[in-house]
Amino acid sequence: MKRETRELPLTVEEFEAFYVQSVGRLTGQLYVMLGDLQEAEDVVQEAFVKGWNRRRQLDRDSGPEAWIRTVAWRLAVSRWRFRRRTADAWSRRAAPADTAGPGPEHVVLVDALRTLPAQQRRTVTLHYLCDLTVEQIAGETGLSASTVKTHLGRGRTALADRLKDTEQEAGSR
Repeated sequence: MKRETRELPLTVEEFEAFYVQSVGRLTGQLYVMLGDLQEAEDVVQEAFVKGWNRRRQLDRDSGPEAWIRTVAWRLAVSRWRFRRRTADAWSRRAAPADTAGPGPEHVVLVDALRTLPAQQRRTVTLHYLCDLTVEQIAGETGLSASTVKTHLGRGRTALADRLKDTEQEAGSR
């Protein structure tokens, strides 16, 4: 009758000794496999962290070094795949279209809008730039329809005055 013997897991002290004895060797092996010392150091360290968290499952006689090396290799492969997918995604992205900067009229309009009170500015923007109706603005802002109309009227009047002042200043130069 064959007796099944269970190997004893690594103790904390044994794991620390294992780390000291094998970290350099494993880093060297992964460096040769990967061709990148920094990457080798990173994946070996990460593999040791995973091994530390699973040290009770690592049998001292069943090759914990092979387990660390395998985990480190798999981590490196996973990183390569992530980088490749990221690079592929960036390469598929179309180059941004050349767009002209804002013209002077846009700069003047934005400056004029900045002088309005925040709620008037929001209401005017939602109505004229976002093409929302008075009812839609009221629903989005929580204001009554009559308050939205008041903000729109006051905002238009203030913008007209400010834009007329800007035109007069430009004409007098």
